[in-house]
Amino acid sequence: MEKVYKTMKSAGVSCIVVGILLIVIGITFGTLNIVTGGRLMKNRSNILF
Repeated sequence: MEKVYKTMKSAGVSCIVVGILLIVIGITFGTLNIVTGGRLMKNRSNILF
C-alpha cells in the first residue's frame, strides 16, 4: 500500500514541476514575441515587400 502512495506522490510532484516549467517557458516566449513585434512596429518604414 505504501508503494502506491510513493508512486502517486512522485507523479504529483512531476506534474507540478512540468506545469511550472510550461508557465515559465510561456512567459519567456510571450515576452520575446512582444519585444520582436515592437521592433517590427518601430522599423516598419524600412520593411519592403
